[in-house]
Amino acid sequence: MPAGGWDVRWVQRILPHRYPMLLIDRVLEMESRKRIVAIKNFTINEEFFQGHFPGHPIVPGVLLIEAMAQAGGILLLSDDPERESKLLYFMAIERARFRRPVTPGDQVRFEVDVLRLKTAHCKLAAKAIVDGAVHAEAELLSTFVSRDGRSGGT
Repeated sequence: MPAGGWDVRWVQRILPHRYPMLLIDRVLEMESRKRIVAIKNFTINEEFFQGHFPGHPIVPGVLLIEAMAQAGGILLLSDDPERESKLLYFMAIERARFRRPVTPGDQVRFEVDVLRLKTAHCKLAAKAIVDGAVHAEAELLSTFVSRDGRSGGT
């Protein structure tokens, strides 16, 4: 692992997401197909803070779930030689809990563990942590598809 982790330029080589939907700034730790720790720094400059909510800005929960999924995507695709031809689609979100709001200035640590990994499907346990406290958590079920929309395995 590079000193300080893998930066956003490396992340962009793994994920197809780009601004404004790329929600991972850096990967700090990764154990191939088992566990990842990634971060996102939320600043007041994020466009969604203008409307969510004026005078009381918080990160929408759906974006925290998306960031968890992106961290999981990095974990599952980073060492896949066929990643250029694959995407990871949501199948279900289970046990989602939002415990505390994430606000401008927060650095969120996303910890994602593989619970189950099969040829075309996976189940991940994910947490969004700020300053050591869990702010959100969920189990994410996803499937691999080819970028042309057909089902595909790993």
